Amino acid sequence: MTDLRYDERGLVPVVVQSAADGAVLMLAYADRQAVALTLETREAHYFSRSRSEIWRKGATSGNTQRVAEVRYDCDSDALLYLVEERGPACHTGERTCFYRTLAGGEPAARAVEPGPAACAVGGAASGRVTEAGAANLGTTLQALQAVIVDRLAALPAGSYVRKLHERGVGYVAQKVVEEAGETVVAALLERDDELINESADLLFHLSVLLTERGVGLDAVAAKLDERRR
Repeated sequence: MTDLRYDERGLVPVVVQSAADGAVLMLAYADRQAVALTLETREAHYFSRSRSEIWRKGATSGNTQRVAEVRYDCDSDALLYLVEERGPACHTGERTCFYRTLAGGEPAARAVEPGPAACAVGGAASGRVTEAGAANLGTTLQALQAVIVDRLAALPAGSYVRKLHERGVGYVAQKVVEEAGETVVAALLERDDELINESADLLFHLSVLLTERGVGLDAVAAKLDERRR
């Protein structure tokens, strides 16, 4: 991009934000080649200042970032990647690198508290699912479906949602089956990190399938609420 203003090292800062719910995930840097690779492949590429080399997010961890959109600021000296994330952005395992306050505190609410087992039926494990976490998941899924609705309306080039749409509802349904199978396998093998990643993939593809059929998550929530009574 000829409009971008790189610093004296040939780098530009990149703010990485979730396309699903707007959460700020990380801050990184990119040089011209990393930006070009990102635009070409739609996979997030950055430049490591410590190793002096280009790196693709998730190349070793599997926590990749599919770039839905690249924006630049009014001064043309900073970028914003809107990404469809697969796994946590932070090397600590947190979803976002910005999980601490200046006072050293942890986030006030988490979907799952840390422990050898993330959650259990009947309290058999040390972790537990919180009510706040359940509410956050609902908010996240609603935000995700809103993004999917927008993608299906605009059908932007390079969008993964567009590619799914173009393959048809049958293909999307098959992806749901595929992701469900991988989720089950991860659970049976007791690989919790994979279980979390595969569950996220399953929920994403299920959201696409529901949206393709014109079914809102509020209808699903209402049915679950009805069964809970």
